[in-house]
Amino acid sequence: MRTLWLSLLLSIALAAISGEGLAGETRAAQILDRFEHANQWRDHVMIAAHRAGSMQAGKTLYAENSLAAVEGSIAIGAEIVEVDVRRARDGEFVIVHDSWLDRTTTCKGEVVKYTLAELKKCRLVIEGTGAVTNETVSTLREMLLTTRDRILINLDNKLEVTDLPGMIAVARDLGMADQVIVKENLWNRQRIDAASAALAKAGGGFQFMPILADDAVHDAAFAGEVDKAFAPHAIELINWRNGAETLTSTGGPLFGNHTRAEAARGDWHLWADTYAIINKPGGFLAGGRGDELAVAASLPREAWGFWVDRGATIIQTDEPKAAIEWLTANGYRVPYPTESKQAEPAHTASIN
Repeated sequence: MRTLWLSLLLSIALAAISGEGLAGETRAAQILDRFEHANQWRDHVMIAAHRAGSMQAGKTLYAENSLAAVEGSIAIGAEIVEVDVRRARDGEFVIVHDSWLDRTTTCKGEVVKYTLAELKKCRLVIEGTGAVTNETVSTLREMLLTTRDRILINLDNKLEVTDLPGMIAVARDLGMADQVIVKENLWNRQRIDAASAALAKAGGGFQFMPILADDAVHDAAFAGEVDKAFAPHAIELINWRNGAETLTSTGGPLFGNHTRAEAARGDWHLWADTYAIINKPGGFLAGGRGDELAVAASLPREAWGFWVDRGATIIQTDEPKAAIEWLTANGYRVPYPTESKQAEPAHTASIN
């Protein structure tokens, strides 16, 4: 582990004496510093909790995309929560993954056919057990208020690229645009141009993260083109696989020396995904090296360790607690000044 440990401890000591510096920053500000300076933090792996972080040890503890899941992710030390954004019938941005409500709530039918008032009557359920919680569908504003100054939030846009400015406007109204990461899939020049136009309308002061998936992007050089267009602080790289394939040995065309060199030149993080996809074989989104291999098969080195070895400094996972514990135990995590001061979860997923 780098000699920064010593300087970090010195900084903490000086901050304690002066009452300023790192100890006076919010947790989100400390995370943002690491997010914006990838080359300074290549020895620290950040964790993004998928759909707010609903699982632990293969068991779903919270409803996905819930405030309770966010609180749980903050408590275990995750740096980012990923949530999914859709619109209600009356135009309000709401946090729901599927286009239909059936799987994740007590309601039935398409999200877009419900007004916000109607969605507030839909209670979130815990996947697997079907247990009904006391939480309802959250608005984007409510979700942002929960994460503000405590953790970064990654908005997965389930709408059109032209909806991005509206999402950023909500965050800017709350004074927290800099704590928001928005992302879009990019695979050609036309897609880059569309995203550029939408982001220009959104103004500045927020984070944009391109997504490159190797089912559409076969040439790692495209990452350089994306870097020139957006100068991002992270790029999400997706490695797909067919169900009959064995474990990936390389990570696919995007996880190679060329991409790592581009990341170093552009000072951006390689973001890898290890979460599961419903009705797909284990590790489908990670070349077989996903959360199931890490937790169910007890082979974290072959899953999270594999992606770290290939340059990933951000991992999006359904198992944030287990990932943080393994990464910490193996020297891939540098403590934050506020780490020992994390608050206990304020929300619970009470079950009726």
